Amino acid sequence: MQNMAKAHFGLIGLGVMGENLVLNAERNGYSSVVFNRSREKTDAFLSGRGAGRDIQGAYTLPEMIAKLERPRRILMMIKSGGPIDAMIATISPLLEAGDLLIDGGNSLYSDTERRVAELESRKFGFIGMGVSGGAKGALEGPSMMPGGTRESYLAIEGLVQKMAAQVEDGPCVSYIGPGGSGHFVKTVHNGIEYGVEQILAEAYDLMKRVCGLETGQIADVFAQWNGMEELESYLVEITEICLRSKDPADNSDLVEKIVDVAGQKGTGLWTVISSLEQGVPCPTIYAAFNARVISSLRQERLAAEAVLHGPEPLSPAGLCAPDKAMAPIRDAAILSVITSYAQGMALLAAGSSSHGYDLDLSSIAQIWKGGCIIRARLLKRIQDAYERDANLPNLMMDPWFADQINRRLPGLRHVVSSAALSGVPVPCFSAALDYIDSYRSGRLPQNLVQAMRDCFGSHTYERLDQPGSFHTAWIQ
Repeated sequence: MQNMAKAHFGLIGLGVMGENLVLNAERNGYSSVVFNRSREKTDAFLSGRGAGRDIQGAYTLPEMIAKLERPRRILMMIKSGGPIDAMIATISPLLEAGDLLIDGGNSLYSDTERRVAELESRKFGFIGMGVSGGAKGALEGPSMMPGGTRESYLAIEGLVQKMAAQVEDGPCVSYIGPGGSGHFVKTVHNGIEYGVEQILAEAYDLMKRVCGLETGQIADVFAQWNGMEELESYLVEITEICLRSKDPADNSDLVEKIVDVAGQKGTGLWTVISSLEQGVPCPTIYAAFNARVISSLRQERLAAEAVLHGPEPLSPAGLCAPDKAMAPIRDAAILSVITSYAQGMALLAAGSSSHGYDLDLSSIAQIWKGGCIIRARLLKRIQDAYERDANLPNLMMDPWFADQINRRLPGLRHVVSSAALSGVPVPCFSAALDYIDSYRSGRLPQNLVQAMRDCFGSHTYERLDQPGSFHTAWIQ
């Protein structure tokens, strides 16, 4: 039954994520009052999933405010951008010093920076909190990445630690840092997610188009991969589930009936923009983002298929291993996944430095170990790597990861060359190989680029044999 005492926190926005988070909190002993723009939505929730629970409804913002204990804590689960700013402008006059607003959506971290500064100046608290785990994670325990002032975080610490996913070394939530750091970390999380999803899709495509496996056989390969430390993860698990799912109408493979156009909600683009702003190469993540963009050109691709000709897919020797582990493709997937994480962690380190976030990369790996979409056994290795060396310049330099690269690089190289000969695009595999080969090259051809820049624009250059800047009159 409903408790008419003051509620512990308020929720604005009864979408699936909002509903599940409030049910999660109630299960963990925190009462709430919920508000949605649509009265019908509020009524449906209170008479349905929220019935008989310590959850009250409100039909106006003043009513919600009146039902909350002080200082008030209000979680907003609404669309990012303008709607968040509009809600802040509407609710702020109803708040008092010490009250706290929490944005639990996917907001641009620079927007969160602005909101934290604005609201803290008015004696309110503001938390920008990345939440990952999808609808199931929100209900059972997500990974949460709250950023803002430490004082604001401490006001919700007990609540979020109970709501978060729990792993062997604690809850999957921690104070991330000041300003928009929580949403910055969530943005990079999503960029890594883009990379891993595309990597698994490329592995599927090669097994289907080049190796000639049936969908169920490919699912068997993913099941085997999910038993490995290097690949066991939520995304590999659900890839197998998707491949095994049947269309109820005719029991055919459902995934083969899905249009090959991937959607996106902006966080992948924000990751790419951030990496360019920070000067951090993230080619595996770029490639995954670009793969979604080019997939949207479906009608153009269908027309081009009849005009632009490629080779017949072939099965180069050793690519489609008879042991059903698909060893070369497996190795390519492992190294590409490692590069996606390595690039994301390098971007976090650079953003931490430039924005003054003081991010703890080991702690971030820990809170990603449960609840979130990119949760994987590999994150324990990442956590350990940054515990050993908090200033690790790149994850690939850690001894365990370096050993993985040295052992599996021939497989990745074989896969990329075989795919090229077969005319099958593997943008993430190719980008991962280029990234590794570039990073391990003590000398790159940019000496010629610098010569050209100086030739046409007098941009000067440095020399290996002498200190200082130089300019040459290249054209007499």
